Amino acid sequence: MLSGDTTTPRRIADTYVAELAVLDPLVSSSLGLREHEDGLPDLSPDGAAAQADLARRTLGLLDRCDAGGAVGLDDPVERRCAALLRDRLGVVVEAHDRGEHLRTVRNIFGPPQAVRSSFSLMPTATDDDWAAIGRRLARVPAAYESWAASLDEGRRRGLLAAERQVATVVGQLDSWLDVGGRSWFHDLVAGGPAVLRADLERGADAAAQGVASLRRFLVDSYLPATAGVPDAVGEDRYLFSTRQVAGAAIDPAETYAWGWEEFRRIDAEIRALADELVPGAGPVAAMRHLDEHGAAVEGVEEVRVWLQQMMDRAIDDLDGTHFDIAAPLRRVEAMIAPPGSAAAPYYTRPSLGFARPGRTWLPTLGRTRFPVYDLVSTWYHEGVPGHHLQLAQWVHRADDLSTFQVSVGSTSGATEGWALYAERLMDELGFLGPEERIGYLDAQLMRAVRVVIDLGMHLGLQAPADSPVAPGEVWTPETARAFFNAHTGRSADFVDSEIVRYLGWPGQAISYKLGERSWLAGRATARARHGEAFDLKAWHMAALGLGALGLDDLETELGAL
Repeated sequence: MLSGDTTTPRRIADTYVAELAVLDPLVSSSLGLREHEDGLPDLSPDGAAAQADLARRTLGLLDRCDAGGAVGLDDPVERRCAALLRDRLGVVVEAHDRGEHLRTVRNIFGPPQAVRSSFSLMPTATDDDWAAIGRRLARVPAAYESWAASLDEGRRRGLLAAERQVATVVGQLDSWLDVGGRSWFHDLVAGGPAVLRADLERGADAAAQGVASLRRFLVDSYLPATAGVPDAVGEDRYLFSTRQVAGAAIDPAETYAWGWEEFRRIDAEIRALADELVPGAGPVAAMRHLDEHGAAVEGVEEVRVWLQQMMDRAIDDLDGTHFDIAAPLRRVEAMIAPPGSAAAPYYTRPSLGFARPGRTWLPTLGRTRFPVYDLVSTWYHEGVPGHHLQLAQWVHRADDLSTFQVSVGSTSGATEGWALYAERLMDELGFLGPEERIGYLDAQLMRAVRVVIDLGMHLGLQAPADSPVAPGEVWTPETARAFFNAHTGRSADFVDSEIVRYLGWPGQAISYKLGERSWLAGRATARARHGEAFDLKAWHMAALGLGALGLDDLETELGAL
């Protein structure tokens, strides 16, 4: 039975998060709820069942709260919280009933990656901090064994991940075990205090052994069973996954056609700009020219510092003009992603109370030279005014909302949509020069390509007759890769990682453009309502104060501001 105050939706939501954090210590670490959190989740079928049961009981409390009239239209925060809680926990229960937890294998933000990334969220300032790291390292084998138990149950029930996903994760595990001849976990503890050296080394030994054991299970037992499992998930699973990650019920045909419209629009714009930068060259050739001759930063630490300075400047430039940036939000840290990460940059949220700041992460993929043109809009996306400004503002407003609305209740549609909107906003405000604009348009084109090939691969759609790649053919990973390579300036390693990502996380790739569309439509509606009195800064701050929303509700709420 849930404990605590359950008399209003927000209190029910806060109670849910508190109890979820007990079941899943990674939630506790992410939010900073317990000092020296050292646990790891039970990733077994029993652990998944416990989380689904918590969701069901919470929904039951919400039903009783509704029946008692506690949710009133005159309290919009409670109304939004109730709608979000019902939607998000509904998909938790449905995902469990479908057995999705028994075949969740992907190259980014999956169970094994979440366990490893938890160490990046842990403080390292004191001996007690490091002792907690040592204790959590010792628990890695049990966590990975519990995940293997879920995969084994999925195999027994005929619910299997695709071979491509499993092989990719095996490669990631290999990279974690060999970072210059040592495991990533041994590198992690190398900076720990001498007084704890023996304990930390034992913890790293245990964690590395846990990874090696998981790898053996995947290679020897699980991978052979995945032969012939299709990469594509089909329409039913795809539409469910889109609701799960974006909070959106989509019309696949409309979305696919719109994705092509966006692709053609952006492609025409980037071709015109490429011709201005390098006359006679297409976009990819122009970007290859910039790789060699454009502005660049040399060195891994140097690019980290450059990105930090860029975010600091953006805060100074935007505060008081287009946003009101509270003092806690002014601290955001640029970081280098650990080896074995997926190719895409990412952001990690601050803890409640900001003891741990928001952080952006750059995977280097072995590079030491970093052209600037394709970093600027990306860091507006990951940092300021993108993910950091939105997600850290939620934390800043946590007392006005609920913990659920500022953390685990978020959807990719609303958050990635905002980050894409933030890139566009910086272009609208004139922050991008010609080189930076081609990088921005390349990123925009990539997101439109995602819509086309993500839907195309999973739903077995045909490319239109005027497609520049594989016209009239049904999309496959190979034709998707060719399409991606022909129309973006991304490296081959990045493209390969992206294709695997889309196949392993259906619907997430389209959430960026779908979310941006909702943010733009909501802004347009609000602007039309207010006319000349429309205040963009006031709208931004009100929008960021809404907290998490499903994408189906976002546009309506934004338009009403």
